[in-house]
Amino acid sequence: MGRRRFGRGCGRLRFFVSERRLLALDKLFIPEVQGHLRRSKAVVALTHSSTKAAMAMLLAAVVALVVANTGAHEGFLEFFHTEVVVGVGPLVGEMSLAHIINDIFMAVFFLLVGLEIKYEMTVGELTNIRQAALPIIAACGGVLAPIVIYSIFNGMNPETAHGWGVPTATDIAFALGIMALLGNHVPNGIRVFLSTLAVADDIIAILVIAIFYGQSPSVFWLVMTAVVMVVLILMNRAHVYSLTPYLLLGVVLWFCVFSSGVHSTIAGVLLAFTIPSGSRVNLRTFLTWSDERVKQASSQFDANAPIMAQGDYMKTVKHLSKVANEVIPPATRLEHALYPWVYFGVLPLFALTNADVALVGNDIGQMLSSPVLYGVFFGLLLGKPIGIVLFSWLTVKFKIADLPTHCNWMHMLGAGILGGVGFTMAIFVANLAFPDPALVADAKLGILSASLVAGILGFVFLFVQAERAKKQGLSFGEATDMIDPQSEEPFERMAESDGTIQEEFEQEGAAEAKAAEAAEAQDAEGLR
Repeated sequence: MGRRRFGRGCGRLRFFVSERRLLALDKLFIPEVQGHLRRSKAVVALTHSSTKAAMAMLLAAVVALVVANTGAHEGFLEFFHTEVVVGVGPLVGEMSLAHIINDIFMAVFFLLVGLEIKYEMTVGELTNIRQAALPIIAACGGVLAPIVIYSIFNGMNPETAHGWGVPTATDIAFALGIMALLGNHVPNGIRVFLSTLAVADDIIAILVIAIFYGQSPSVFWLVMTAVVMVVLILMNRAHVYSLTPYLLLGVVLWFCVFSSGVHSTIAGVLLAFTIPSGSRVNLRTFLTWSDERVKQASSQFDANAPIMAQGDYMKTVKHLSKVANEVIPPATRLEHALYPWVYFGVLPLFALTNADVALVGNDIGQMLSSPVLYGVFFGLLLGKPIGIVLFSWLTVKFKIADLPTHCNWMHMLGAGILGGVGFTMAIFVANLAFPDPALVADAKLGILSASLVAGILGFVFLFVQAERAKKQGLSFGEATDMIDPQSEEPFERMAESDGTIQEEFEQEGAAEAKAAEAAEAQDAEGLR
């Protein structure tokens, strides 16, 4: 009896270890496609890298600045102000390409921002209020201080006072992209702090846009917006997990918000909060069910027959694949799908059409004497770090929260300086705040110059801290350059963990062997 137990244990150990070896990346796919897999991995790494995303936006901004100061600027403006037909059926209108980018494409960006905020509020850094208190309070300081500084320059001028919202936002892609260049010599806690601060910053910016920078609202279209939102919420409560109806109603929601006078990009945020973040699959039973399907497929597979002739096998595998895909929540699937399109499509296009500050042919003296320029420049460059560090210090002083692990006040100051990289959201607010193109140009010049200086200063400041850490032999764990950490190749993670899992099975097998030996000894004792 003891031998039979022992035999089952050893057989199980050999079975699982051999199965895990077969799951290694170099054996999971046929040799002919290994090159495709490597290229696919490289594309994923490229399109989900915060550094590469920041470089793409920077390149687009540089191109826009160069074109704006050459003879090609007139043709550039004419192209992006070309009217095109938008809509279907009775809901047809004309919009310029620039408006399509600013009103439609940027709504997709805000949809992604909303999904990121929802993630942080559901399972991320904003779930634990004490843990999230420091970046949230710091974000409030990073909004209030720039407003104060901007108001010092513009508070008494009715034409420019309305631009106080311009220097309040942080560009998360640029800020984290710059920090990623420093590798693992910057504490991971400061990355989490800056990313959470940027998310909180985005929430404040969205509220500012919705409340202060819309037109006079239309009650009818606000009611229609509310009706669409109720339908979306009811779909969520009814456990509708297909993305298609949400996206179709999202288009209707965008039109209602656009017609209401509230800026249309807010529709993206509203839609994000209605998309389900749970799984339609019962995860407790999925593991057992999937294990049974794998065994079923294994019994159906004929190594000597062509794959096309194995209908039952393909049917089982297809069913398993379909259900496995449904394990991933709709919000996560949509967020992952939007990353490359937003960071390498929408935002570079936005930079290309909105960073065109013409210096040649304009009165430089007048631009340099503009209170908007100085209010925005110093609001971002000084107001952001002052507000972030001051409010962080008060939060720690009153023991509301603690500094992130392995972080000191020099790290916090460096993060505060990087908070002054305003770019995307700041330019977006500038377009809404000023009806006068000259004031918009002044604000853009302040944004671009402050973001450039803040980016360089923040990098140098944190680089000095990183060099000190290197000299002390300090490393703060593995740094990530991924905007979306969930985009890592799953098969690579599985292959990397193969050795660990094999060790676990070997340990389990050894434990079973000892148990079998003990049982055999007990049997022998009983016979005696």
